[in-house]
Amino acid sequence: MESQAEGHHADLQAALRHIITSGGKRIRPTVTLLVGRMLGAAQDKLITLAAAIELLHTATLVHDDLIDGALLRRGIPTLNSQWSPGATVLTGDFLFARAAKLAADTESIPVMSLFSSTLSVIVNGEISQLFSSRCQADRQGYYQRIYAKTASLFETSATCAALISPVTEETIQTIRTYGFNIGMAFQIMDDVLDFISDPSKLGKPVGSDLKQGLITLPTIYYIENHPEDEMVQQILDGHCPHYEEEIQSLVERIRNSPSIDQSIAEAERYVNEAFLCLQKLPPCPERTHLEELTLYITRREL
Repeated sequence: MESQAEGHHADLQAALRHIITSGGKRIRPTVTLLVGRMLGAAQDKLITLAAAIELLHTATLVHDDLIDGALLRRGIPTLNSQWSPGATVLTGDFLFARAAKLAADTESIPVMSLFSSTLSVIVNGEISQLFSSRCQADRQGYYQRIYAKTASLFETSATCAALISPVTEETIQTIRTYGFNIGMAFQIMDDVLDFISDPSKLGKPVGSDLKQGLITLPTIYYIENHPEDEMVQQILDGHCPHYEEEIQSLVERIRNSPSIDQSIAEAERYVNEAFLCLQKLPPCPERTHLEELTLYITRREL
């Protein structure tokens, strides 16, 4: 990943080093590597593909931080906190381009096609969130949003590894379903942690989504369970809470309600579906590691 900026502007090289060394669990490329090794993909293409996946994810984070005005990610200054908006956008564009180049280096047209369509899904999801998702307590809309935001890239991380492996179409579809389910579980848990995590571990204030007018699954469950709540009535009428005291009060009510456990249980249902997919594949060390990773998704920071 670091080598992608070699021969380019020194500031681009410095920016890429800063982003790569800023942390992150690298779960998406880990999924790619484990799936590919389990299914017999060529090692060199697999590593190239994993780097492409992570660079694509990194590029989306660069743009997301700028859009959100975030000054910290994982407790480390974001690129946009140090550079102008124009320079930040261009850096994200560069990362998208290099990610596409790495995807092309796999010499797989299906991989390149899926890679580009996934980027379209992600961007369309971000546009929808910016223009039409504010204070929308719509369960189906929520699922569509988290698929576009997160699950689509998990799905692609797993599927692309299968596409460069000597396997049947049935196996590819099994792996695609696995990736979809862990991606949905991952984002639901992110949304849960936005209410209950330690802000120092989360890297942002608790309740950040609600402050931005984003209605996530814990809030949806709370709305369904407490229709009499005055704040719920305001949200259903399309009015987001504006005042800090109102938001913090609602955050406390949600985090102390059954809505959190209901949301975790839903994430666990997606995880169980992912396990069913893995059980269709022959036992091997990589499958065991994928099972451990899948369990981790609903247990992190709890």
